[in-house]
Amino acid sequence: MDSYQEKSAQIIEALSQIKIVPVLALETVADGLKICELFDSMGLNAAEITFRTKAAPEIIKEVCNQFPALTVGAGTVLNTADLHRAFAVGAKFAVAPGFNPTILKEAVKSGYAFSPGVCTPSEVEQAYELGATLLKFFPAEAAGGTAMLKSIIAPYRHLGIKFMPTGGITEANAGEYLSIPEVAAVGGTWLGKSADIAAGKWDKITDNIKNAVELAKKHSSNI
Repeated sequence: MDSYQEKSAQIIEALSQIKIVPVLALETVADGLKICELFDSMGLNAAEITFRTKAAPEIIKEVCNQFPALTVGAGTVLNTADLHRAFAVGAKFAVAPGFNPTILKEAVKSGYAFSPGVCTPSEVEQAYELGATLLKFFPAEAAGGTAMLKSIIAPYRHLGIKFMPTGGITEANAGEYLSIPEVAAVGGTWLGKSADIAAGKWDKITDNIKNAVELAKKHSSNI
């Protein structure tokens, strides 16, 4: 098994190429397969499937089986049981909204690419001390947006830490975050909102994906 650091480096490299990670709360396997088929066919090669629904593990398993080119992650991983469950069904990475040292230590021990959520310098230092080099900046907009993120990055730039801002990211402001060199990728719910999926607004979702792919291309030189 590759080490935690090796797995994390691989995910940083992959997400730095992809730039935009759709964050999804899905109720059914069918919906998960449908939207991930769109991602796969349109060239948006990542998806974060959150553990906010009971269907999440099965969706991750099926998506990983049917779309192996996608970098599929598990979101809202709040305990070690869900951490192991996510990687057992094929997740390539996992993230959490907050910093729980118990989960991070288990991920390091198990060789799982797991990124805790941070929004303060103290959390950055604690996560880095345990080995994390890709951190989820959450909730990005509510915590101060790009100004806050740049301020957090400044004293740690020499450490090579990368960030994935999530929370309040939209098509309108994603580019501001992606312009920051230390941002590997952004996470966003706007690409496949639960309400749009439930209402069958697949044309709208397709347009969102198309626009996201174009936006990602504009920032591909910031790797």
